[in-house]
Amino acid sequence: MTERFDVAVLGSGFAGSLMAMIAQQLGLRVVLLERHHHPRMTIGESSTPLSNLLLEELAERYGLHPLRSLSKWGSWRATHPELSCGLKRGFTFLHHGALASNTIGRQAQLLVAASPHNAIADTHWYRADLDAYLVQEAQRLGVVYRDAVALNACEPDGSGMRLTGNRGEAPVRITARFVVDATGPRGFLSRALGLGERPLAGMPATRALYSHFTGVRRLDETGCVDLPAEPPYPVDDAAVHHLFAGGWVWTLRFANGITSAGVAATQPLAEALRLEEGEPAWQRLLHRLPVLQATFQDATPVQPFRHLPRMAYHSDTICGANWALLPSAAGLVDPLLSTGFPLTLLGIARLAAILEEKFGTPEFGVRLQEYAAQTDAELLAAARLIGALYASLEDFPLFSAVSLLYFASASYTETVRRLGRPDRAGSFLLHDHPTFGPAAARILAKGQDGASRRDSAVCIEEIRRVIEPIDVAGLTDCGRRNWYPVQADDLLNAAHKVGASREQILEMLARCGFQAGSTFRVQESPAAAATQ
Repeated sequence: MTERFDVAVLGSGFAGSLMAMIAQQLGLRVVLLERHHHPRMTIGESSTPLSNLLLEELAERYGLHPLRSLSKWGSWRATHPELSCGLKRGFTFLHHGALASNTIGRQAQLLVAASPHNAIADTHWYRADLDAYLVQEAQRLGVVYRDAVALNACEPDGSGMRLTGNRGEAPVRITARFVVDATGPRGFLSRALGLGERPLAGMPATRALYSHFTGVRRLDETGCVDLPAEPPYPVDDAAVHHLFAGGWVWTLRFANGITSAGVAATQPLAEALRLEEGEPAWQRLLHRLPVLQATFQDATPVQPFRHLPRMAYHSDTICGANWALLPSAAGLVDPLLSTGFPLTLLGIARLAAILEEKFGTPEFGVRLQEYAAQTDAELLAAARLIGALYASLEDFPLFSAVSLLYFASASYTETVRRLGRPDRAGSFLLHDHPTFGPAAARILAKGQDGASRRDSAVCIEEIRRVIEPIDVAGLTDCGRRNWYPVQADDLLNAAHKVGASREQILEMLARCGFQAGSTFRVQESPAAAATQ
């Protein structure tokens, strides 16, 4: 028997479940198909202020009110203590330099706060808990859910697509007017439709190795990070990035005592470490970096090591007449800077609007092509940025400056959206902004080629000039020496940059849980924040 639906969503991770819920709320008949079972282990991921805001906006627009609490650490812990997450106060970057050292000095640190205090902080997502919860929410709304489905074909069928496969011994036959693929890079539709892929311009070939661990020590316990003054936030309560020649390591802490950690490495380093060997490769990496060795000396992996032999991905085609890839399936750049979440949420918002406004009309195909073009352009913009950061891994002052292109554009975008002026920031990383977009692209193109010390100094000054007109977070203040707290006064002083009055900024700050005249260097414990 063939089941018939308006929309079939493939993949029940965060993105797939959210897309299914939105389509269901639009009054469509929706099926959500999953190859495996929940709960399941997947790579740890982090939200950002922009991705949290986008989640809030989608929850409000489509009546998904239970999801709003997931956009902040405090409300998440108060509302869903059974779903583990981690406290993310910002982005911590630690540069290990050419010579391995037992201590990361002040000059080798970049700390960018993302929130003034724990209650409204970002989160690390323990996906085993979160994905299972979202599937339950989708079913509660009426989405039909099928797990353990092994699809083997997807073919045009009149005005839709026909999906065939098996669920155990039973055949599966589904027709849908529209199919959304949320199965990730090189996912189901990529294989079934032979979409092909091309190199991701600007990105080096990279590989990854990761797992989950218990017993990972905090950096402030090891004494390996020199903190001569009070930092903008506790350095461990962040997405921690350890940088070194050829790659970087992430650590994301969850409230359940588990830490997600892994390495992303360029091909030469991956081959030298023999990443395909799993845990022995991880131990070889730790042996090279004393700070990481001290951090993981008592750690135990609680999941098998996962090796990704090819990370960067760029699909040749993103949509057809009756199907579309979500951004998370259309391409993958790198976990550095957590760009994947906002890219995917922006794509979900656009695809949802197309379903809401044009599904079943002659304009539907045109809008899908526009969606594909914008998804592709934003993927390439992210690749230019991350590629330039990889090229500057051995030049920490340049790396820090290049990263400010991201933090400046992200903080500006969040601010104008919170002010109700999204037209001022219509694209990810402001890549189509009339002045910032071309200037940033020019800088990043040069950065991907590497730079001499003199060229590096010139590039750093150029970056500061380019971001100054959109800097609402004090990122051009050299006196902060790479420590950037969240300060309400920075927004107040930049009100003219976002076309707002001081009163409008103050009103926005009050809505968001800020207050003027404070540097917000609050260092509550995660346990205390959970009660707020």
